[in-house]
Amino acid sequence: MIIQVNKYQEDNPIIEVILATWIADYVLEIKFSDGKTNKVDFKKFLSNSSHPEIRKYLNQDYFKLFKIKDGNLIWNDYEMIFPIEDLYSGMIL
Repeated sequence: MIIQVNKYQEDNPIIEVILATWIADYVLEIKFSDGKTNKVDFKKFLSNSSHPEIRKYLNQDYFKLFKIKDGNLIWNDYEMIFPIEDLYSGMIL
C-alpha cells in the first residue's frame, strides 16, 4: 500500500510527510517534504501500549489503514498520530 501527497514546495521550510508505504509487519517507509526517507517500526510502541484504542492497531488490517492528512501520518481521523519530529528521527517512543 502506498499513500502519497504531492504538495512539496522547495521554499517550504516546514517538514511534512508526503509519502508512506507499508513495508512489512508494522514497518512503514516514510518520505518527507525535504526528500529524507525513514523506515519506522511501530511494533514496540503498539506492543507496549496498554490503551485498547492503540493496541487495536496490532491487528495489521487496522494498522494498514493509515493516511496522510495535512502533512501528518494518521490513523482513523487522528485516533493515532505521531509527532513529525519522531517520525523524522525514526524513533517512536
